[in-house]
Amino acid sequence: MLQLVDFVIRNRFFLVFVLLEVLSVWLIVRSNTYWGATYFNTSNYYVAKTLAFSNSAREYTKLDEMNADLANENARLHALVTTLSQRKPVDSPAGYVPDSAFAARFTYTVAKVVDNETNKHNNVLTIDKGTAHGIKPGMGVISATGVVGKVRFCSEQYSVITSILHSQFMVSSKLVRSKEIGYAKWAGKDPNLIDMIDVSKYTKIFRGDSAVTSDQNSVFPPGIMVGRVETVAVHPNQTFYNIVLRLSTDFRNLSYVYVVQNQQLGEQENLKTRTIEVR
Repeated sequence: MLQLVDFVIRNRFFLVFVLLEVLSVWLIVRSNTYWGATYFNTSNYYVAKTLAFSNSAREYTKLDEMNADLANENARLHALVTTLSQRKPVDSPAGYVPDSAFAARFTYTVAKVVDNETNKHNNVLTIDKGTAHGIKPGMGVISATGVVGKVRFCSEQYSVITSILHSQFMVSSKLVRSKEIGYAKWAGKDPNLIDMIDVSKYTKIFRGDSAVTSDQNSVFPPGIMVGRVETVAVHPNQTFYNIVLRLSTDFRNLSYVYVVQNQQLGEQENLKTRTIEVR
């Protein structure tokens, strides 16, 4: 308290000067219409700027929460779109009506990427969901923009995903315009490009055409983006095109993914096993 009194005494002339200046400004603003309006407009401008900065800072601190909410909403929309598309397949013959359980067989679980590789020959990534969240090896993984990979190992809280940027990973893909089906397989070079193999050269391929997951996938829903045709080449002594796709997923900036569960996968796999045994 004594220090405060001492400070006021030592700076009394300066404090009186400041007080008089403030009083003068207040009297001018109160008695003069022009300066009153100028003060009002200027003060409102800076108050608005301050509030905008405060709101931006508050929203920035909530970005993780907002991203998580958007990811959950995307998962719900993915499930809805997949169900609707399976109820009315575009290429289905007249009279075909799919079973409702078959149409709704895919469910989605949101997960956050906690580790990711793009510069190796066989790349994997790690997500923050495991067996405690219903994740199992063999499940497909997609992003908001396209195919990501397949679950390889699981612990209780984490899972390791075999990325599409892996030499042993292939996914059945279909070109939207030409309807041709092949396999997307990474050549181990550029993380933005992937090869599409086993597409017959006796059909027309369009540069820029979309490649999506085909109906022959049991792990991925049909119609999930893989990439777009970047280049098309063919050698005279070959019967297949050399097609390069530009991946739709940017693996260097992957934050959230969706683990896809096919509720009828077990039944499909059991039938395959029985077929192999019979053969």
